[in-house]
Amino acid sequence: RMLSGYKPTNNIKDSYKILELEEGCSLDDVRNSYRNLAKKYHPDSSSGMADSKAFIRVEEAYRVVLGDLTGKQKSEPGEEEEDQFKSKSLQHRHYLSFEGVGIGTPSQREKQYMQFRVDRATEQVLEYRQQRLESRYASSDLSRAMDVRQSKKVKITQAVERLVEDLIQESMAKGDFDNLRGKGKPLQKFSDSPHIDPMTHNLNRILIDNGYQPEWILLQKEIRETIKRLRKSIVASRRKLGEPMTLLEQKQWSQICEQFAEDIRKLNKRVDNFNLVVPILSRQMVHFSTDKEILRAQKTYEAVMDKVSDSDMKENEGEEGK
Repeated sequence: RMLSGYKPTNNIKDSYKILELEEGCSLDDVRNSYRNLAKKYHPDSSSGMADSKAFIRVEEAYRVVLGDLTGKQKSEPGEEEEDQFKSKSLQHRHYLSFEGVGIGTPSQREKQYMQFRVDRATEQVLEYRQQRLESRYASSDLSRAMDVRQSKKVKITQAVERLVEDLIQESMAKGDFDNLRGKGKPLQKFSDSPHIDPMTHNLNRILIDNGYQPEWILLQKEIRETIKRLRKSIVASRRKLGEPMTLLEQKQWSQICEQFAEDIRKLNKRVDNFNLVVPILSRQMVHFSTDKEILRAQKTYEAVMDKVSDSDMKENEGEEGK
């Protein structure tokens, strides 16, 4: 496009110098030199010396030299060779477009490229439709699987309800409900709060009257009893070792501390379970620290030893007074 309609301005001698040739060379020499220089200066080549201006000068020199040689050729075979050279010299331009598709003349390659684009568009449409169908079937399979899981949950819930009802009927037949506290007495009709469902209130009151406790209450009670027992056990173990401790007693104390750390780790897991089920955020508990508990046990031991020493001193003073 850039060279179409362009008239060369170089003379013949400069053109031969640009092509690095001498006058009187053959058409093959001109063709080879032009190919080498085109590969060297063409903007689309991967050469490090690519230069559009240098390529234009080479193209202009090539046309001047070609015109000079065609003027000197008088025979028809020479003209045929010139025409063949013209068609081959510009052949490199054919592959700068059409994405490298097709063979032959530019018009033939253009037709082949158009057919290639049609085929590629058809393949893309087919792939898009296939992806839509696959996604649709995948979503339908997922919904079907969710329906199956939901139906299983419903079946399990119904089975549990039937089992509970069967157990209640069996207990009633055995007479387990005959000696309940308040049997034969009327229930309180409503609660004082109008915002509470009467049925829910009465059911909760019946559960509380019969000693029912929620799970988080039981977990909280268990955690407090466990930490109390662990604190007492580590203080008792420290008192058995005495003061000051020997090397053997120090090893025993380190083993006791390791076991105490393992117990604290298990207790912290129970704390995590408690925090998951407790309904009030302010009632959640923090983890127990092993180092703080050991330091606390050491302080408790020292306080106990101070009390024991004070009581011994008072006994001694009373005996001396007597």
